[in-house]
Amino acid sequence: MGKKKAFLAIIISLWFASGTGRASAEVVDRIVAIVNNDTITLSELNEELEPYAEQIRESHYTPEQKRKALFKLRQEILDRMIDQKLTDQESKKLGISIRESEVDKTIEEIKHQYFYTDEELRGVLAEEGLTLEEYRARIKEQLLQIKLVNIEVKSKIAITAKEIQDYYQQHKNEYQSRKKYHLRTILIGVPSSATPDQKLSALNRIEAVVAEFKKGASFENLARRYSEDITAADGGDLGLFSLRELSPQFQQAVRKMKEGEISPVLETPHGYQVLMLQKVIELPGKTLKEARIEIQEKLFRNMVEKKYKAWLKSLRERSYIKIIQ
Repeated sequence: MGKKKAFLAIIISLWFASGTGRASAEVVDRIVAIVNNDTITLSELNEELEPYAEQIRESHYTPEQKRKALFKLRQEILDRMIDQKLTDQESKKLGISIRESEVDKTIEEIKHQYFYTDEELRGVLAEEGLTLEEYRARIKEQLLQIKLVNIEVKSKIAITAKEIQDYYQQHKNEYQSRKKYHLRTILIGVPSSATPDQKLSALNRIEAVVAEFKKGASFENLARRYSEDITAADGGDLGLFSLRELSPQFQQAVRKMKEGEISPVLETPHGYQVLMLQKVIELPGKTLKEARIEIQEKLFRNMVEKKYKAWLKSLRERSYIKIIQ
């Protein structure tokens, strides 16, 4: 995903998503859902559905898989729109409002984060089929939801010292000192339909690469030249991993390696692969005092998600909702 699309995807991160784009086809409009005194029309549903439906239509799914995926997506989008209507109605009941200055501030923060001028922002929005006015309306809607959740959910949550201590004791292994392994890789791909001769050719190629490494060639340069993994441009850099984050096959190989060494040739689902252990990093453990804030934030996020789902379920149960197929 490019910078422009990524920017649109993370305007405000909570639990609420808002689709972008417009349905390209004209349809005869009708009501598809009644939510208390509000309605959701087919055109509104299609407007939210279209960007995601287009991705499914362009996929390599079979016609039957596409049909099932589109049906499921339609139900999920409609459910999300019903939840949106319910939270909008609840915001009105509680008298929650958003000032235009709050929307202005959010947009300025987004522009600052992505180094956009007003003109550049309008251009990015236009590529996504949005005007600035429509974008402002979406931000206002999201800010309303955030305020509502703060009032109905977050303000009613308190994490006790005992809960923090219990979590620390139950997850003590997470806060002990541990090792991280900085790994690089070289992959010679083998398709699932490969013939024995093709597999042998791939094996010979990676063994030749290993031979070059043993003669003193840089692993990073070899990865850039020969690897077919997506990490090739970065010299095969996989990043940092604990042993438990690796597959059993990789765990077994890494346990036997020292810094600067490479693994034997491994046959993986992707093809023939070698790992290089660049560095072993010792991460210090954390005492309960050191981990307290981290644990409190984790417990709070989990509780907010749990309480929000329960609150939304309760809101649905006491509302009149009718779906018209």
